[in-house]
Amino acid sequence: MPSYVSFVISFAFIGIMWVNHHRMFTHIRRCDDALLAFNLLLLMGVTAVPFPTSVLAAHLGGPDQRTAAALFNGTFLAIAIVFNVLWRYAASGRRRLLSVETDAASVTRITRQYAFGPLMYLACLVLVWVSVPASLLLNVSLACFFAFPPHRIRAL
Repeated sequence: MPSYVSFVISFAFIGIMWVNHHRMFTHIRRCDDALLAFNLLLLMGVTAVPFPTSVLAAHLGGPDQRTAAALFNGTFLAIAIVFNVLWRYAASGRRRLLSVETDAASVTRITRQYAFGPLMYLACLVLVWVSVPASLLLNVSLACFFAFPPHRIRAL
């Protein structure tokens, strides 16, 4: 049973990341080699998700659950950092990688939204040493938060 649950969790989290990646790239009109490299780094993080998820499923409730949860949350922290690096690279300076429809106010708003991720995933990681269930609940809450389009979240 833990393997099946692990698969479903991995699929859901990867699906949410795919949707957010798609949303990001609706603002990017062209790319260069560095952007492709950052995108591949993000892909590496995304493809790694099933491993810490299966480690967590195997050790949840056991003596190594804290370590497994730290690996799980640390993976999402690293992915959130790479999402930020990718976006900031595309949106910064004179690269002109963004579409014409993406104005300065949109860039600022999206940059703030992405900055939220690493801070919250860092909180998940720190929370592991206080309460593994609470850290995982916060992680799942973040996944739900990022599953919604930004305009829907602003409306709430």
